Order: sequence, then structure tokens, then C-alpha cells
Amino acid sequence: MMIRLAAGLTCACLLLLSLIPATGLDARPSAAPDRLDDAAFWRLFTEMSEPGGYFRSDNLVSNERTFPRILPDIARRASRTGAYVGVGPEQNFSYLATLRPRLAFIVDIRRQNAMLHLLYKALVERSPSRAEFLSRLFSRPRARHLGPRSSARELMEAFNVGSASADLYADNVRDIKSHLVERHGFALTAEDLDSLQYVYSAFFESGPTLSYSARSGRRGRPFPMYAELMAATDEKGVARSFLATEESYLALRDLHLRNLIVPVVGDFAGEKALKAVGAYLRTQGLTVTTFYTSNVEFYLFRDDAWRRFYENLAAMPVSRQGVLVRSIFRGPGGFGGPGFPGWPGPGFPGGSLEGRLVLDPIGDLVAAFRRGDIQGYGDILARTPQERPR
Repeated sequence: MMIRLAAGLTCACLLLLSLIPATGLDARPSAAPDRLDDAAFWRLFTEMSEPGGYFRSDNLVSNERTFPRILPDIARRASRTGAYVGVGPEQNFSYLATLRPRLAFIVDIRRQNAMLHLLYKALVERSPSRAEFLSRLFSRPRARHLGPRSSARELMEAFNVGSASADLYADNVRDIKSHLVERHGFALTAEDLDSLQYVYSAFFESGPTLSYSARSGRRGRPFPMYAELMAATDEKGVARSFLATEESYLALRDLHLRNLIVPVVGDFAGEKALKAVGAYLRTQGLTVTTFYTSNVEFYLFRDDAWRRFYENLAAMPVSRQGVLVRSIFRGPGGFGGPGFPGWPGPGFPGGSLEGRLVLDPIGDLVAAFRRGDIQGYGDILARTPQERPR
């Protein structure tokens, strides 16, 4: 009798576990390896990726200045079974250096973004220090006075002096391609290598003054330069980018050396990439603690693509404390404004939302989507806590 009762309880427990939704999970002990070999890294990239899609600009550098303000909150979500998913260029590195996840995927519709991240991978792996990394990134000689205790601002000021070296650039191009193709064995196509060199040439040409507008055709806007982003501080004046301290840089470098930052080509509303990422994380016993979306949702609300994205999000294994990091831009000619489908009426408070990064609990967001509470981008903005103007 006791044996039958125990067996029945076991079955009941297993049934209940099978009914737990994808969001709100506390991960079981992870089976994820501490590192991926080169073949596994490349297999994840190729098998998860979708055909490349279009975006209106190269987006080689972030345009979000306020990221340091939310990093302390991000740090509290660190977990031994935590995974990170993000989009876009270098801003991901500051989140990763803070969170230090077990595994990270950078999912972007542009294949060029994947080449940008492979470029960073090669440069970081080849550079044991921040100063060496920046010397390679900008193809400029390293100033002798720079050391492990140099601030991000000091680093940026030092590399903003003088001109880039064409000889260093040519040597670095050869070294980067050799590192990725020969050392790692990544099967990059001729088109991929051309794309990678195109991206790298922007850093060579502009150095620390490179900004989002450099090759976007959107000049005249006050986009921050690379140097500004790396030296950006929180409200207490503490610099928090991945180049703010040697420790942060080395934490990022460690993830790269262990092949744990995997670029993926994919549409957030697509049929493959995010689904594949979610399925893989589940098999490894990992849960998403941070999903950085920038302002991608804004574009998805131009049609019904937002529904497909939230379905993809709902299918991912997510920590109970998992958050979506959303960037909100407002204003005339910006990324949102009156006339956009789902934009709220004139009574909606807005001035304090300009360029803000906000955290939205993924479990709550998915629940609101399931209830039908989200029908337009205005409903997303209404989820944003309001702040009094400073």
C-alpha cells in the first residue's frame, strides 16, 4: 500500500512539473558545460541562425547613454544557471561583464551584427588588457602610461590623440581573419570576411569618436560617441561599462575565451532563432535572467510581428526574476511618437521617457500578453513606471 502511494505521489509530482509554464522557472541544476569547443560554438551559430534580414542602419555602436543606471539591478539577478539574450552591438558587453552568465546569445536580424561580434571576439581574445584591446580596435599605438588602473575616460582620451596607423590596421585585419578561420576553424564565407572588414574599417576611420550615425545616414542627431559610452557613469558617478575597470574587461574576455558568447542571426518574430535558443537553454538546465531587447519591440508593432515575438518569449525558460530590458525613445522624429499605431493619447505622460532603459519582468509581460492586455505599443509604454522629471 505504501509503495503504491509513493508511486502515485511521484507520478503526481512529475505531472505537476510538466505543467509548469516556460516563464517563472527556477532552473534545475544545470548540465551546461563551462566552455564550448570551437565546433560546438560554430554549430550553434549556424544551426540556430536564420537568413539575414534588413535594418535601416549599420548600428555599429549603441545610442543608449543611460545603461549604467540599471546595471546594479542587473547584477542582483546573477545566477549560476542564468543565461543572457541580447541584441545589437557593444552594449551587450557591459551587461555581460556585470551579470557574468553561464551562457549568452546575441540575436540580431543582421548577419553583419554577427560579424561585428566575431570581430570583437577575435580582438578581445588576442588582447590580455583593455589598453591592448583598444589599440587593436582602433589600430592606434598604445600609450605607455596606460595601465590596469587607468580609468575608461583616461583610456579614451589617450586613444583619441593622433591618427590611426594604416600598417597596424592591415596587420590586424590579417591577424583577425587568421584567428577566426585558422585558429578557431570557423567556416566564414568570403562575403562574411568582407562584411567583417567593412565593420572594422569604421573603427579604423573614426576611432573613439565613432557613433551610431557614422554610417547610418542619420547625421545631425546627438548620438553618443564610443568614447562617451565607455566612460558613461551611473547617477553616483560610477563608470560601469565593460571597459570601466580591468576586472570587468577580463570577465568579458573569460566568456569569450570559453566560447560562451554566441552570435545568432535571427528575427525576434521569426520561426527559428529564438525558438532554437530557448530549446537549447532548456536542455542545458539554464534560464534567462536578462533579455536585452533595446527598442526592437517598437519596430515589431508596425504589424503583427509583436505577437510572434511574445509567443517566442513565452516559450523560453525564464527565471522567476527574469527581466526584459527595454529602451524607450520619444520625441519628434524619434523612434516613436503620435501617429504610430498603438501610441497613447495626449494625456499619457511622456517627457521623462526620452531615451530611458527600463526593466519589465518577463513573467508579468507574458501574462499580460496572454490575457490580451497588450494590443499596441502604447500598452507597452503604459507598463513603464513614471518618474518625476529631475
